[in-house]
Amino acid sequence: MSTIGKTDLLDNEQRNYTKQELHEQKAANRYNEGQDNAHLYNDSKDSRSLLDRAKAEEMYGHEDDGPKTKEGELSQINPTLPAKNHGNEPSRGAKIDEEIKNEEEEELKRKGKA
Repeated sequence: MSTIGKTDLLDNEQRNYTKQELHEQKAANRYNEGQDNAHLYNDSKDSRSLLDRAKAEEMYGHEDDGPKTKEGELSQINPTLPAKNHGNEPSRGAKIDEEIKNEEEEELKRKGKA
């Protein structure tokens, strides 16, 4: 028995449960297992068949359906626009993306496809 601190707290931390109490506790927590989104539908180590995976893909759709925010949509139009809207200088990658996009548009115009 400890003589430091409140003895009623320290002595009551350890409790022996009966088998009936443990069984009731497990039964109460049984339905908390398997939470939503706990399973990755595209898990390569999953034991589901290819047919089951195809059905899950049809049901839940693709993982990335594109930008869902206004900034995401703006970055699809012009990669440097979100940074400029926030008053910041665009990143080097955004500048390169903009250059590539402009070069591709010029190439398409030159070929007469745009």
